[in-house]
Amino acid sequence: MHIILNNSSMIPIYEQLMEQVKSQIISGEIKENEVLPSVRALSAELKISALTAKKAYDRLEDEGFVITVHGKGTFVAATDRQLAVEARRKAVEDDFRLAVEKARTIGMTREEVLEVVEIMLEE
Repeated sequence: MHIILNNSSMIPIYEQLMEQVKSQIISGEIKENEVLPSVRALSAELKISALTAKKAYDRLEDEGFVITVHGKGTFVAATDRQLAVEARRKAVEDDFRLAVEKARTIGMTREEVLEVVEIMLEE
């Protein structure tokens, strides 16, 4: 598992960790039923609090990406890939919704918002 955390990001560390693990599960980089590093091992490797690593694992479990078996470890859940992809799409839609709300707050028109999206897609 390859994780890169940005301590200067506005995104909390546990969310960065969650998103990267989710992405690796969805892409198949981390396989179903594969054991993840223990909370202690992960926190030591990433130089973060064990509580932060546990929070990320707990949230991943709440979302159905992993299963924790006490005394054995945390494993990638045997999930429906389509369900995982749908969860990622919903997250993108939520981000777009926030961006559109912010654009409306500053008075941008529909056309201006679409123009910004077109420019971004060309990059």
